[in-house]
Amino acid sequence: MPSSRHKRVRHGPPCTMPRKTHITSDIFNLMVMGGNNTRPAGMASARTTATAATSWCGHCGMSLAAPSSRPGGVRCAFCHRVTRAEPRHRGVGDGAMTALAAASPPRAISAPGLEIATSYPGVGGKKRALLVGVSYRGTPHELRGTVNDVKEMRRLLTGKFGFPGDCILELTENESDRSRVPTRENLLRAMRWLVDGCASGDSLVFHFSGHGVQKLDLEDDELDGYNEALCPVDFEESGKILDDEINETIVRPLGRGVKLHAIVDTCHSGTILDLPYLCRLSRTGYWQWENHYRPSGTRQKIPNGGLAISISGCSDDQKSADASGFSESSSSSIGAMTDSFIKAVEAEPGTTYGRLLGAMRAKIRDGQGSRRLPGRLGSFVRWMIPSSGVQEPQLCSSEMFDIYRKPFLL
Repeated sequence: MPSSRHKRVRHGPPCTMPRKTHITSDIFNLMVMGGNNTRPAGMASARTTATAATSWCGHCGMSLAAPSSRPGGVRCAFCHRVTRAEPRHRGVGDGAMTALAAASPPRAISAPGLEIATSYPGVGGKKRALLVGVSYRGTPHELRGTVNDVKEMRRLLTGKFGFPGDCILELTENESDRSRVPTRENLLRAMRWLVDGCASGDSLVFHFSGHGVQKLDLEDDELDGYNEALCPVDFEESGKILDDEINETIVRPLGRGVKLHAIVDTCHSGTILDLPYLCRLSRTGYWQWENHYRPSGTRQKIPNGGLAISISGCSDDQKSADASGFSESSSSSIGAMTDSFIKAVEAEPGTTYGRLLGAMRAKIRDGQGSRRLPGRLGSFVRWMIPSSGVQEPQLCSSEMFDIYRKPFLL
């Protein structure tokens, strides 16, 4: 990953394997309502159940006939784009990031007895946040702007949502306290701190800005065969943190009445919390819920009565960039997802989840896509033709809800 890039590309080449869409279940016929416009979500995108001879388009999600004897890729009859048919390992990055998924140490199971650092803020109050920015300083994977992401998120939480400053824990490489450097062990400790002693009425926020990758799923609980993972600063020595571990640490402990929002600004982050329901925009322009629950999975991945929601920078097969890619000042580098999220929240107080996603999407597409075709023609083309080069915000949840009626509150 060249450090001289203008964009902060967080990971990997455009993904050509099937994105994580549902295989064993139908799209829910949930009415996603906005104003007077209603349309069954299931009508927006109908897909068939996969068979041994079926693959999935990595761009629109339609089923593909992909005979194993055919080399190269298969062209989708719906969107006319090519998906690779031969097996390949994915979730790897540009240049020096190419061997990340395979070369790092094997996953270590999260230790239940991992103690919370005594230097972390005391557990108390109804609002608590963990903000993580990993720069990978001095390595080929170095990122710009992740510390800015943390600063801007702190400003938003304290200024707009009333989070006490002493109830916010930050992990960055700028910290002199070694327990607050975003190593794998510290990150797991901090995630335990976030949910420790949570009670009804608590609002928790987890924000991560850094690299994200995918790794081959060896436990048969991922629909697309790959786990998503976060890269702590020492991932090459200590390993990455898989979505299974994240779910186990900050999702399942949530008791009744507890609410968690995860704001994740990485590549391949669509289902990073391993939540069962994904809401994303269909080709026809309607948000729809998809069921990602796999009955054959060995783990229960929902909260213990609470609510978990993740808002991520892109789908599992996309890369995330920074806003300096369409800004003249490199010193103001900030993640495109973090930037669009903050601006959308600040621009419209009391917004709903649906309007928030729409505003984020417009901000990102205006920044990354406006350099292709100008004016109304460019706007029309970018809306009608999906592009793997433009990241799409994703919403996942432990339960379904009407995104145009439920207010967004932290």
